[in-house]
Amino acid sequence: MTRFLLLLLLVLGSITSGNTQNISVNPRLLNGHWPAFWITCPEVPQRDYGVYHFRKNIHLPAAPAKFIIHVSGDNRYRLFVNGQAVCNGPARGDLYNWNFETVDIAPFLKSGGNIISAMVWNMGEHAPVAQISNQTAFVVQGDSELEKIINTDKTWKVTENVSYTPCSTDNSARLKSYMVVGPGDDVNAATYPWGWESLNFDDTRWQAARQLVNPAPLGYGTDNLWTLVPRSIPLMEETQQRLQSVRRTTGLSEVKDKFLDGKSPLVIPANTKASILFDQGFNTVAYPELITSGGRGAAIKLTYAEALFKNGNKGNRNEIEGKEIIGNYDIFRPDGGNKRLFRPLWLRTFRYLQVDIETKDQPLTLLDLYGQYTGYPFKAKATFASNDKSLKEIWQVGWRTARLCAGETYYDCPYYEQLQYEADTRIQALISLYVTGDDRLVRKAITDFYNSRVPEGLTQGRYPSNRIQVIPTFSLFWVSMLYDYWMHRPDEAFVKQYLTAARGVLDWYEKRIDPNKKMLGPMKWWNFVDYSEAFTEGTPEGAEDGNSAIITLQYIYTLQQAAQLFDYFNQDLEAAHYKKLALELSQSTYRQCFDHAQNRMANTPDKNKFSQHAGIMGVLTGTIPASASKEAMENVLQDATLGPATFYYRFYLTQALKKAGMADLYYSQLKPWRNMLAIGLTTFAEKPEPARSDCHAWSASPNYDFLATICGIVPDKPGFATVRIAPALGELIEASATMPHPKGDIKVNLERQGKTGIFAEIILPPNLTGRFIWQDKQIELRSGISRIKFRE
Repeated sequence: MTRFLLLLLLVLGSITSGNTQNISVNPRLLNGHWPAFWITCPEVPQRDYGVYHFRKNIHLPAAPAKFIIHVSGDNRYRLFVNGQAVCNGPARGDLYNWNFETVDIAPFLKSGGNIISAMVWNMGEHAPVAQISNQTAFVVQGDSELEKIINTDKTWKVTENVSYTPCSTDNSARLKSYMVVGPGDDVNAATYPWGWESLNFDDTRWQAARQLVNPAPLGYGTDNLWTLVPRSIPLMEETQQRLQSVRRTTGLSEVKDKFLDGKSPLVIPANTKASILFDQGFNTVAYPELITSGGRGAAIKLTYAEALFKNGNKGNRNEIEGKEIIGNYDIFRPDGGNKRLFRPLWLRTFRYLQVDIETKDQPLTLLDLYGQYTGYPFKAKATFASNDKSLKEIWQVGWRTARLCAGETYYDCPYYEQLQYEADTRIQALISLYVTGDDRLVRKAITDFYNSRVPEGLTQGRYPSNRIQVIPTFSLFWVSMLYDYWMHRPDEAFVKQYLTAARGVLDWYEKRIDPNKKMLGPMKWWNFVDYSEAFTEGTPEGAEDGNSAIITLQYIYTLQQAAQLFDYFNQDLEAAHYKKLALELSQSTYRQCFDHAQNRMANTPDKNKFSQHAGIMGVLTGTIPASASKEAMENVLQDATLGPATFYYRFYLTQALKKAGMADLYYSQLKPWRNMLAIGLTTFAEKPEPARSDCHAWSASPNYDFLATICGIVPDKPGFATVRIAPALGELIEASATMPHPKGDIKVNLERQGKTGIFAEIILPPNLTGRFIWQDKQIELRSGISRIKFRE
């Protein structure tokens, strides 16, 4: 195996981990140019908006047992074999790390004639910010001699689909919010090439594809348009999901819920204007699919929203009276044909879906309308239960939130941005590890951010992204992600390769230390901390003009983690330096910013403003001495004059409570999540009302903390080599959980005995040991079942 292949295996974990079929890639294709060509549509602007269809007829003497191909496109593609959808992609990356999918299409092939076809689109100037692009292109490469018949070249045919026009391009203006998920699709069925993916379709008027260049894998080529890497995550899930109810109808007699079963077509008379509001019942991410017949000349507008609005406010998400829908939309214009299927090119996020219809001279029949739920194919393996049944709903809604924020990357939110930010992703990654045990998207996220680095040494604040955004505090969270992964996974080679980049982040901050104050001085870029009402655009005092206690404390927090990381990997000088620097900054910040009279940490040395954030990070770093930490945290919880932490930063509030020995208060701190449920939210929102996004995974932290705080399951050594179980039940009487560990499931059953006693049954998988801690008592845990009883 070449040095290059070894490096590629190191970066991606495994070249065979990229799809659910666990198919390896022919090493020849990772060690030089591919025989296939990138192809495109001739005589069209290569970087403008456009939708294209590619086809290739192949003849096989017999149905093959396997037929492995590698596929990619720019911006995106959807692959069909003999009319059946096979996969879509590529997984989002960048030009230096452009993903290709590996699939075995043998199950879709037959003896004789076969048609391989693909829909490829380029959103041009309307592309989502998460979409990086070079130009319109498509490639298929057979894995071996057997499959080379399918290689893309000028024998493939192509046509432009002129039925598509971008719409809903003013989302940000209408919603008065930052929204960058791309356009809607306005599709004129009269010019759509219906049946293009079928074997018998007449493509005699299609053009021969234009050959571009031979694809090059990472490490090869001198004039690459894209550098290819194997996809490192599974293909996305698609599962049919039916709408739950009809909430409102105008212009028609009442539409019954029966229509939603797919067996009761709805006829819209000619020359009619009608509107139907559907309710999924919960927030979702899906490809809506609408099937129609007739209705030549009609227009059908599908509008998607997480909630309805009244005077710009959402209010209770279950209530619709007096409210209107405002959201991104698609338009389908039927041609009168039978069983026409409309499906947008990209996924949509919605709880409410409103269909506005205007027919002309021909009646329109809606045969069916449903969603194809899509997302990363996480499988929940963790369980949690307690005597407080209301926690079940928090758990379920939190998990839905996390799932909707996970696709080919983690999303901050699925409706407005679909961008992967370090601060959000750190929390999402921990949820993924604890609830599913699946670390593939975590590894991809760490690698994505590594690939985003700017010359200064920082990671970009979000990535993949076609716009540059640098958030230095998020670069610190990327280092924290490395630390988390190191603690939770026995994967030293993966972590070690990123230490140089982590050093670059820490060095950037070190160069900005104020030599007089021994705190961070003025910093450029966007120094975001939290969308708190106390901060301007999330940026605390002192970030731009110098001496921010909060950001200095976050730097200390990261230095402390880095010292452990570098020490573990025998980089002793760096470890000692980071430990010493953290201590110096900690002492200076405490001396200049801590208000001893009120036992609270100020945002800056002038002590004009205070926040929960400063106190949280002061305790979490040990900057506030252990002897004062409990009182400081009590002030954080009770002092209403402090700048408040939002849902996101309450993740760190919980960590600080644990650090101060106050983890039992976590259960009482769940009111914000209960309040969200009380106003009809079915996913957890970005921040307190008025919230922009109704689904933000950084607010799903209870799915981590129910396991890591209430049940107290955390790594005790790097790689989760041993486990520490220190429950914090609060007012709960009983709690139980199952959590996936690299060696098997950890199971915990807890029952309080009186006020201070506990009975615990702990089951550890083979070859895992640990310790159980209850208040000031401790007992060693062995593999198998341990039953522990500490009396009151």
